[in-house]
Amino acid sequence: MYDFEDKIEQINVAIERKRAKWSLDAVAYIDYDDIKQIIMTHIYKKWHLWDQSKPIEPWLSRVVSNQFKNLLRNHYGNYANPCPNHSFHHHDSEKCPICSKWRRSKKSAYDVKLAVTIENHTNEIQEKKDENLDLDTATKKLSAAMEPQLSKRHFKAFKMMFIENNTDEQIAKYLGFKTNEKKRSAGYKQIKNLKKIFQQKARQIIIEKDII
Repeated sequence: MYDFEDKIEQINVAIERKRAKWSLDAVAYIDYDDIKQIIMTHIYKKWHLWDQSKPIEPWLSRVVSNQFKNLLRNHYGNYANPCPNHSFHHHDSEKCPICSKWRRSKKSAYDVKLAVTIENHTNEIQEKKDENLDLDTATKKLSAAMEPQLSKRHFKAFKMMFIENNTDEQIAKYLGFKTNEKKRSAGYKQIKNLKKIFQQKARQIIIEKDII
């Protein structure tokens, strides 16, 4: 039986094929590297659905394509003006019933999704230091929320990476990673991708559970 990290190279290749098709540069808060980690996390969660008696590439292609379409729709398509004529200069959007309905129901959400200049939102984007933040308590809460979402092996790796601050070499040894590449530490690619998956999952938990 293959673990997720055993097929990390094929997973990366399958996701990278979609990079050129991600054209939502106007959506400021997310880029394709974020999309890549979301899809990778989804594959990790659905790993048990791959029939390992069959090649992984067709299954990966289907999962990546479906997630890509869903994310594209969710981050833009659900809010864009559906009127096919709205971009034409002669089109009167004030009189158009489709455009009018869009302005009433979805334009505000569309505006939120799109990039704005720093000058327009200086107060919103300035970071403020929270002197009351209890990092120890936040770490314990995050750790408790992460544990049921990871395998025992991966949860231990998560703690070694982000709580115990072990070196990559120590983590690779624990996970049993090896390398055939010269001048490369064992499992450097697998560890890099696991870190990204753990970080994505941790961000979701922090937001959903309002840990910080």
